[in-house]
Amino acid sequence: MIKKPRVEVCFTPNLFPLYAEDFEVVVVIDVLRATSAICTAFHYGVDKIIPVSSLEEATVYRDKGFHVAAERKGKIVEGFDYGNSPLSYKNDKLKGETLVLTTTNGTKAINIAKDIEHLLIGSLLNLDAISKYLIDLNKSVLLLGSGWENKFCLEDSICAGAISENLLKTNNFESYNDSTIAAKYLYLSAKTNYFGYLKASSHRKRLKKLNLNQDIKYCLTANQTEVIPYREDYYLKKLF
Repeated sequence: MIKKPRVEVCFTPNLFPLYAEDFEVVVVIDVLRATSAICTAFHYGVDKIIPVSSLEEATVYRDKGFHVAAERKGKIVEGFDYGNSPLSYKNDKLKGETLVLTTTNGTKAINIAKDIEHLLIGSLLNLDAISKYLIDLNKSVLLLGSGWENKFCLEDSICAGAISENLLKTNNFESYNDSTIAAKYLYLSAKTNYFGYLKASSHRKRLKKLNLNQDIKYCLTANQTEVIPYREDYYLKKLF
């Protein structure tokens, strides 16, 4: 019998070492808002994105003249021009440019998985596109939620559940972990109304306090782009 590729869900970056050696592909997910911002920036013409984990690294790039986006706890860090609101990239101001990005959770998750052969960026915005790409790639894939400061995050898990369900229903993939089953059923419960289902989620409450409801609505609206960002060397590019 031919062994099928696996699809599994890892809820938080601190659990990543327990999964990493079994997978050829990792999809990093940070729905609210880093991976949504990354997909949007590429959709509107950014050429490269350099994800860095610390503000110190971001400051070095800023002092060298790079466009730098820095976010911590939902807010733009003082002294930087951009944060991780995807709406700030819905224009052509950075078309053809390189953007350096550091966020509370998402860029750290990307760099934790930097040694994986295929590292991709997923969100609800590119849900169908990345699902189709993974199906065609036909390799074992780990869906890595960025979480919130290494804690479980509802929206990332729902997105991971959506992608895993798309792969599993082809019958070309298999899954063994309860985390994947849990994510799948979270998605099935939420899929008709992500916005309503996530009303009580902790990160949505954080962003709402910062008057970022428009960001929330945008990030929770599926299939707004077919962009698939991937990691090449130390930066992100888009496949399509």
